[in-house]
Formats: sequence, structure tokens, C-alpha cells
Amino acid sequence: MTLHPVVAEVTNRIVDRSGPAREDYLRRMDAARDRGVGRAKLSCANWAHAFAGQTPSDKLTMMGGQAPNVGVVTAYNDMLSAHQPFERFPEIIRQAAREAGATAQVAGGAPAMCDGVTQGRPGMELSLFSRDVIAMSTGVALSHDAFDAVMALGVCDKIVPGLFMGTLAFGHLPVVFAPAGPMPSGIPNAEKARVRALYAQGQVDRQTLLASEVGSYHSPGTCTFYGTANSNQMMMEIGGLHMPSTAFVHPETGLRDALTAAAAKRAVELANSGEGRMAQVVGEKSIVNMIVALLATGGSTNHAIHLVAMARAAGIVIDWTDMDRLSAVTPLLARVYPNGSADVNAFQAAGGTAFVIRELARAGNIHTDVTTIMGRGIEPYFQEPRLEDGELVWCDGLGESLDRDILRPASDPFQKDGGLRLVQGDLGRAVIKVSAVKPENRIVEAPAAVFETQEAALEAFKAGELDRDVVVVLRFQGPRANGMPELHSLSPALGVLQDKGFKVAFVTDGRMSGASGKTPAAIHVSPEALAGGPLAHIRDGDIIRLDPEAGVLTTLGAGDLAARPAARWAPEHAEGAGWGYGRELFAAFRQAVGAAEAGASVCFLPPVGAAEHKDVPPDPNIVDRAVDA
Repeated sequence: MTLHPVVAEVTNRIVDRSGPAREDYLRRMDAARDRGVGRAKLSCANWAHAFAGQTPSDKLTMMGGQAPNVGVVTAYNDMLSAHQPFERFPEIIRQAAREAGATAQVAGGAPAMCDGVTQGRPGMELSLFSRDVIAMSTGVALSHDAFDAVMALGVCDKIVPGLFMGTLAFGHLPVVFAPAGPMPSGIPNAEKARVRALYAQGQVDRQTLLASEVGSYHSPGTCTFYGTANSNQMMMEIGGLHMPSTAFVHPETGLRDALTAAAAKRAVELANSGEGRMAQVVGEKSIVNMIVALLATGGSTNHAIHLVAMARAAGIVIDWTDMDRLSAVTPLLARVYPNGSADVNAFQAAGGTAFVIRELARAGNIHTDVTTIMGRGIEPYFQEPRLEDGELVWCDGLGESLDRDILRPASDPFQKDGGLRLVQGDLGRAVIKVSAVKPENRIVEAPAAVFETQEAALEAFKAGELDRDVVVVLRFQGPRANGMPELHSLSPALGVLQDKGFKVAFVTDGRMSGASGKTPAAIHVSPEALAGGPLAHIRDGDIIRLDPEAGVLTTLGAGDLAARPAARWAPEHAEGAGWGYGRELFAAFRQAVGAAEAGASVCFLPPVGAAEHKDVPPDPNIVDRAVDA
């Protein structure tokens, strides 16, 4: 199919905008490649240190100096259900590498925190920053310069973006991502949401709530709703960094183990051939494909931030206007909770990633002439794996959806545009996920109720003070203020108000979550309040209009907001309430971090003038300094 003209236009604009930064990145990666194999440059003492702990047979292979050595960066811990299976992956990878005539080593670990555990807690203030820590940890792991290829083991919210950013610093090497897969389905997502709403209203006790949650989160594997973790996996598939249709295979199966072994062998093949370097795989076209896949499946709002930082690691400059323009022409193909009642297991059974990628390709919504770890072209990702007599084989994915309530073809989508939109006005620029919001609930015009902590907003809800048409404004939640925590703990309360028949919206310079749901939420408002953003000037009772259909986030009749005195920021943490959670260790991050639309990163600050292209007004929260080449 012919590429959609808007997709072509946006891609060309990204290419033009990214020119100098992308050229600089590729120049650096080419120079690293031209210096030759890292282990060949190590002295005998250095190289002996690198494999002193290996098995005798691996030592003999490594002493020969000819076989590729695969470095594994793992985000294993057994607190994250999604990452618990990684405990046994290194041995699968080592054995597969041996069978391919190579060796593999765990080069290092990366931290992996669970937002599901820290939601509503001070620890959540470290969550977004953990992405850049993971990128840095990946750099430390691979700094030994002893590897010919890389395998990255990660699944969840900040982990995959961090691994992606970190491995791009080693883009002269091939990199293969290997996920662990989702847990089997537990209680239905609608039932889980119902119990949460009852608990928010005080109608069920904590033990009932806990039993419901345990019924949902019950075994090793990724949470089964379509949040940030599973959005990560969709993007790694279409970005060509997975083995095809790897994302949603359960962890404790022979097929998962076979796919992990195949990924290791593919890394060895790429190391031997010199093809499939990450710098080749990740380009402007693949980044556009990732955005489109996110939009077509109603994916996580967190990627309005992560994708910007991920692209910047490859010298590619994107923004929310790019996402908004792509969303306008991207058909919504999937309804997976919170955009529907089904979970990712049902999505996979209905056709899964192979169906989505093929449909987007046939409709002209993605670039098919891309490089992946499988070679040139997107077509291998139309396939699915299976085991036949213990052997891994590939077959064509489903030609038709098996459940059109979950997955539809591009010719008959759930809606003609994607799940994410840009809204802007005198309150700044923000994003909103509309795919889970019913059309009749999307436009809200109501008085503001302004808060500076989640706790204060929940107390007002419990006291009945929000039982009215209301726009709940939660400010001083941006990256510079407190690390931009997810605010998903407010979702049940906002949903209850909406269910009572009130017009309800949420506006914040913080994040919501990959589980952004049925209440319209304008999030990531930029510039943030602490950086002089307009939210610092909003007062209780100001009329706010949120209209994602028209792309509007504005006040009505408030006059010049900047003429008002700004609210004083006096967070509880200033009095030590947040001590004991490690928050103080990230003070330098809060000082240096860029704006949400610039990726909220401390690793890749925007180049001079990057915010000044015609689509985006200058943002006072963007640090104006050149990237250190």
C-alpha cells in the first residue's frame, strides 16, 4: 500500500528537524564500529579479567578470540512479576550462544521498580527518574567494551525505555530485546475496577479490595492490562528489536524458552554478519512506526514522554505535535483494558501484534522499508511462532481477527483516529488519551478545584466537596517539582464522580499512567507550575474548558493569568515527610531535568533551538544547552 501522505509528511519533518543531531549520532556510532571489535583491543590482562568466572569450555572459546561474546543487561528482580522469569533467562541465553559457537555473559543489571507498588506513595517520585538511571546502568554494564552484541532483558514501565536509551549509546552493536511475557488472565478487569470504585466510596473493606487485587495480579508475568509495560512490548515488536510476535507469549512455557534461545542465536548471527546494528534499526521511520502502533492500540500516555527521550538517544527529535498529527490519521484497531474489557491475553488470541502490524502496513500507516533484527523490511513481523515436535517454526499470523470486539482491521476500526491527542491554550500544552473516554464525556467546561497534593484531592472527594461539575487541577507534580509521579490513585475517585452524572476532568503537570481510563485527563501540562507555567496561577473557581476534539485546554474569563501572583510551592517534602524513600538522592536530577515534551530526561538535554521549530513554542522549562558530543 502507498504510505499515507500525513505519515510521510510527519516523517519528513522529523528528518529535517533532526538533521544535525542524527548526523552526529550516526557519526559517533560509525566511529565506534570502525575501531573494531572491543575484545580485540583489550590487553591480555583485561580480557582475562573479563572471563575469569566463566566455565572451562567458555574460557577456551573466549581465549580463541574469534567467537562473538554477547553481553546481557538484565533488569531481573523477583519483586516485579514481569521480571521474575528473567532469573532463569541467562542460562538459556548462555546455552543458546554456545550452540551457535559463541559465548554470553551477564554484563550487568539495571534497577527495576514497580509503579504498581509505589502508586500514591513517595517512592513514586523516583519512578520517572529511574528510566535515566537504567539508561546509565546499561552504559556502565556495557562499558567494559568486551561485547559483540547485546541482549536486553526488560518489560515494564521505565525499564524498556531506559534499556533502549542506554543501548543506543552502543548503537554500533546489534541489540536484541527479549521480554518475559504476560501472566495468565486473572479476574476480569471490569470486576477489578468495580471493586476499586466501591472501596473509594467506603462500600467494601480493605480485605475485599486486597482479595480482588490478588485475583488480578497473581503469578509471574506482566500485568495483563494494556498499560505502559505492554505498550513497551508492542513498540519493541514494530520497532524491529524483538523476535516476531514475542511480546505476549506466557513466561513459563516451552515456547517462551525457545523464543529466548532464538533471540540469543539471532544476536550471535548479527554479530557475525555485521548487520542489524541498533543504529541501523532505530531511525526516523522506525520511531514513526512506534508512535503509530502506540496510537493504533490505545497505548500508554507515558510514552508521550518516553518516546521523546528514546528518540533523542538516537539523535531524533520528535514532539507532541508529531504524535497529534499521526493520531489524526491512525485507525484505532484494538480495545484492550482500560480501552475495553479484554486483557492482552485475549488481544493476542484474537490476532495480536502480527495482525496489528500487517493491518497498519497494508493501510499505509507505517513504513515497511525499515531495517529490523530480522533483516530488511517489516514483513517478518506478520508471522507468529509455534513449537512443532519441540522445534521453533514460524507461520503466517491470522488473516482475520477472531474477536472484532477486541481487534479490528484497518478497514473497519473502532474509530478513525488514534488514542492520543494534543490540547493547548493559555494553560500550556498537554496530552490526553481519549480512546478509553466515551465521546459524551470528552468535553468538559467547569469550575476548577485546585490542589497541590493527591492526599488533599482525595480528602476533598471523601468530604463530598467535589460532588459537582468540576475540573480537578493538581499542580506542582512536574519533573522539576517532584519527579513527575503517576497519579493513578485518583482514578477511582474521579470515575465515581463521573458515574454520578457530573462533568469531570483532570488537569495536571504530572503523569496519569498507562492505565489512564474513562475520565478525561489533560496531563503532562508543560511548562510545569514550578517552571513558571500557567497552572501556578490558577485559582479555585476559574472556569476551565477541556475539549480534545478541538485540541483546546484553556480558561474562560480568567484574563491574563500571568498578571496574577503565582502560588507558592510548599510541598510536604520540604518538612521531611518524604524522607526515608531516597528522594534526596535525586536532587540533582530535579535541578537538571528537561521539560515533559522534551522527554523529561537528564541524559539527553535538547540541543540549542530544538524547541523553536515552527510546531512548538519555546518552553521556559527546556534547558538551553548543547548536547555533549
